Amino acid sequence: MKTERHQVDIAVVGGGLTGICAALSAARHGVKVALVHDRPVLGGACSSEMRVHIGGADSQNPNMRETGILEELRLENLRRNPQSSYSIWDTVLYEKVKFQPGLELFLNTSCFQAETQGRRIKNITGWQLTTETTHIISAEVFIDCSGDGILAPLTGAAWRRGREARSEFNESHAPEKADEKTMGMTCLFQARATDKPQPFEPPAWAYDFPEEDDLPYGEAGHRYFAMGYWWLEMGGEKDAIHDAEKMRDELLKIVYGVWDHIKNHCVHREKAANWVLDWIQFLPCRRESRRYLTEYIMTQNDVEAGGTFQDTVAYGGWPMDDHHPGGFLHPDYKKQATIFHPAPCPYGISYRVFCPRGMENLLCAGRCAGFTHMALSSARVMGTCATMGQAVGTAASLAVKEGLKPLAVGQEKIKTLQQLLLRDDCFLPWVKQEFIPLTDSALLTASAGDPEVLRDGWNRPLWEHSHRWECQPGQEVTYTLKKSRLVSAVRIVFDSAFHRRITMSHHGNYGQLNAPPPELVKCFHIRIRQGRQWNTIFRTENNCQRLVVVPIGKEAEAVSLVIDGTWGSSHTGVYAFYLE
Repeated sequence: MKTERHQVDIAVVGGGLTGICAALSAARHGVKVALVHDRPVLGGACSSEMRVHIGGADSQNPNMRETGILEELRLENLRRNPQSSYSIWDTVLYEKVKFQPGLELFLNTSCFQAETQGRRIKNITGWQLTTETTHIISAEVFIDCSGDGILAPLTGAAWRRGREARSEFNESHAPEKADEKTMGMTCLFQARATDKPQPFEPPAWAYDFPEEDDLPYGEAGHRYFAMGYWWLEMGGEKDAIHDAEKMRDELLKIVYGVWDHIKNHCVHREKAANWVLDWIQFLPCRRESRRYLTEYIMTQNDVEAGGTFQDTVAYGGWPMDDHHPGGFLHPDYKKQATIFHPAPCPYGISYRVFCPRGMENLLCAGRCAGFTHMALSSARVMGTCATMGQAVGTAASLAVKEGLKPLAVGQEKIKTLQQLLLRDDCFLPWVKQEFIPLTDSALLTASAGDPEVLRDGWNRPLWEHSHRWECQPGQEVTYTLKKSRLVSAVRIVFDSAFHRRITMSHHGNYGQLNAPPPELVKCFHIRIRQGRQWNTIFRTENNCQRLVVVPIGKEAEAVSLVIDGTWGSSHTGVYAFYLE
């Protein structure tokens, strides 16, 4: 057997969207990062192993779509993956992480040990199955994005499981008494149509569901043959972690039983005659397990009040979607599998929910962060978790650079952290982006329309205001400086069509795009004026991103952005264009 030791600034455990966004954001802010993931592919619940679509605040309000790194990943996928292949999506995620400078990736590596000194973590140890190698990783800051909060039991950090009593946080939707019940886990399936009838014989061990009322929602709930069903759910009354293998076995019996029902018993079986099972999820997708006890615990009341925290660094907007813990085989589950309690969209998420109590150099993000069961029923979805990941990754890099403990970042550098996130095209409710004097003091003009929205600090439609410079190919916008100044770079935020659906989906029947949005700018160039001479210093004809950073590094008296073309629309828009 082999042992390797590694020294980094930040170690991230868990390679779902939360961990990906944490690791990428930290590395891009100039620190050395390790990302440890126990699966062969990245993405967690949205990977090819699970194929869950990415839910988030945009499900309630399209203008609240999560931007930053998540938007970057999804837009890149639209360009590279017109066939909506989950294997290509895996590859897009792998490529972003694997080839990010300053970031080392450890796939197939399960974290099973941590060495601590007092309340400080010195290192973590992971076993890499494919190489039979033990990796010992030392770091200044550790981030738990594992979903299951694996570093909590390994380090002695405080955590809990289950539902709080209604009286503990005065949550009206919580049960009267506390318990250890959670939302269950799901195994999905994927089916496809063929050109001839396809018989189906279930395995002998599959459950039998001959009647319509054997299933949640009756016949109305299983007429879409292409997609698996979120309500194929079990495990909420068991231990979501330690009973996972038993629950997987039960879920497979249910999946095959449901498909047998669709093919052989359902009132829609004639419509399903030519359909075949194409894929079955053997790795159940968990909704809830361990949650850290953090410096602040967000509750149902915080969600309903809009989360107006001074230290907001992420946001949510999915309703409180509380799944019945009994699962598929529980009689009550068939009556009401989930209860949707309304939540404002957006609501802010406090930085303190990412700071485990008493731990000096540990952060957490995703569904293991500091939420009550009721608050987690909203915050657990992947779009929201991605915003958490980018926030903690950026915070951890700031902690390393400033020589601070992670908790102190929220106390001493919260405005700096918020502005860094906004600069990287994250959205923070009620926090406005600020610009350096180079941008604020320059004269801003455009060949058409009012360009002042480009530096108003709001980079999406809000409050019935588009905050967008409306333009079309051939038009330009220009900053004219009072005198020649060094311009390090320009940042541009293009319109990436919030009104369109860009999420990977295995069922493909909700109007998702399979190419970059037609409104997105594809071709543009940047010009600078030095004296009387205008020079083009950057040109691209294949942009597919919303946030674009163009290095300049030259003295200039004026800087112009010229729109040359889109991915198909005759009109487009720009949300931000500013100098650095």
